[in-house]
Amino acid sequence: MDSPEFVFSTVHPTTHEPRARYCIFRSLWAELPDNSRNPATRNERLYESDLLCFTTDKRMSKVGELCGVEGLVNGSGGGGICEAVFWIKGDVMVQWRIKGKAYVIGQDIDSEGGNVVKKELMKRMRVVGDESKQEGWSWGRELTGHFGNMSPGMRASFANPPPGQLVNEPYDDKHLKLGGQVEDLDDAVARANFRVVVIKPTVVESVDLKDPESARRHVYRFDDSTGVWSHEERWP
Repeated sequence: MDSPEFVFSTVHPTTHEPRARYCIFRSLWAELPDNSRNPATRNERLYESDLLCFTTDKRMSKVGELCGVEGLVNGSGGGGICEAVFWIKGDVMVQWRIKGKAYVIGQDIDSEGGNVVKKELMKRMRVVGDESKQEGWSWGRELTGHFGNMSPGMRASFANPPPGQLVNEPYDDKHLKLGGQVEDLDDAVARANFRVVVIKPTVVESVDLKDPESARRHVYRFDDSTGVWSHEERWP
C-alpha cells in the first residue's frame, strides 16, 4: 500500500453512536520497521504479533470511547470494541475488515497502571527471539520508538491546541501551538498527549473482488481457548 490509511470505528460509551475516522497503520505491535531516521533506542526484535497499531492524541474522542469513560484518558487502558477497514484498490481490489478490541498505551505502560493492557496484549505476542531476553524488552521503549518513527512536524502535532476546541476559547498558548517541530523524544508536552492504540482482533474478513467470476469472502475467527484462527470461505 502506498499510504496505509484505514477507517477506524468506535462506539460512544453513553450515546452508543458510531464514530468513524481515517487513521494510519503504523505496524504490528512489537514489529516496528527499521527506519534510519528514527533516533529512538529500539528494542531488540523479540516478539511478533497480529496486533495492529496506530498513533493518536489522548485528547481525541476515540481514546475516551475506547476507555469507556471519556474522562479516563490520562494513562494506559481501553478495551473498547472497534472495527478497522482497509480497502486496497488498484490491481488488488480486496477489502479487509478487522473486528475486535483496542487498547491505549500511554506513558505509564511500564508502571502498575499499565498492567491490565500488558496482560491482554501479551496473550497475542509470540516470542521469536531469545526467550532469555524477555526481561530486557521494554514497553516504554517500544512506545518511544513509535514517537521517534514520526517526523519532527508530526511529533509536534501532539502539542497542537486542543483538538476540536473553538478557536476563540482560551487554552495554554504558551505550550500549545500549530506548525511546530519536535526533535526531543522526551518533549514533555507532546509526550503527555502521545498514545499508541493497539487493535486486538477477534474476527478478520477479507473480500476479494478482483475477479467477478471467483470473488470470495474469507472469514477468520480467533479461538482464545486454543490460540488458533479458524477459516471459512463464503460468497462475497
